[in-house]
Amino acid sequence: MQEQLREDAEGAILFDAAASPQVDNDWFEPERWRERGALRSQAGGRGGVQIIATPAGECVLRHYRRGGMVAKLMGDRYLWRGADATRCFAEFRLLARIARLGLPGPAPVAARYRRHGLFYRADLITRRIAGAQTLAECLASGSLDAELAREVGALVARFHRAGIWHADLNAHNVLVTPAVLHLIDFDRGRMRDPAQDWRLANLARLHRSLVKLGAAAQGEAAFRATVWTPLTEAYEATFGA
Repeated sequence: MQEQLREDAEGAILFDAAASPQVDNDWFEPERWRERGALRSQAGGRGGVQIIATPAGECVLRHYRRGGMVAKLMGDRYLWRGADATRCFAEFRLLARIARLGLPGPAPVAARYRRHGLFYRADLITRRIAGAQTLAECLASGSLDAELAREVGALVARFHRAGIWHADLNAHNVLVTPAVLHLIDFDRGRMRDPAQDWRLANLARLHRSLVKLGAAAQGEAAFRATVWTPLTEAYEATFGA
């Protein structure tokens, strides 16, 4: 990672010069990639996620958008509190920290904010994790079993043991590949002392997500026996190792 900063009158780009030394504003404009035939696919969701074929390889371009009721008022605008406090710069640097720790997260490529008075808009580019399914997709296809649950528990424990708090730990933010599992979407995540209260709250959030997506459709007892108990046992074993 060779972190570099490029500033102009409207904002700044933070990027990994080792990935590409030529990152400019066009990298953050989906239409520019479309014109080059390099916009591979486009996903829904409030983040406005695009898969782009860049000189650094296939990447994910995400535009930051608010969710919930505040989205009706603010949309994709955030209150300006300084460059280092922007959502995109904070996530870029947390992802760089995750990479240095050897943990499986998305590799950061570039981040950009554009300031408009008291507010700013932001984007993030990360390397695409190829051949991945979300844990939610695994659940929907019937492939979430005890073995995969144990892998998820061990994955979360590794991040928690390193003091990394995920602000939205849910089944959509766990990616499963044949080789390794990843955690993604670290917007608002941060480093914390690994205290029990927030670790348990993180796990409870994942539990709610799985139940909401139908993991307990065959009953709470079956869900605990097949998924949740293997997951938490692997979590405790890994965290305490």
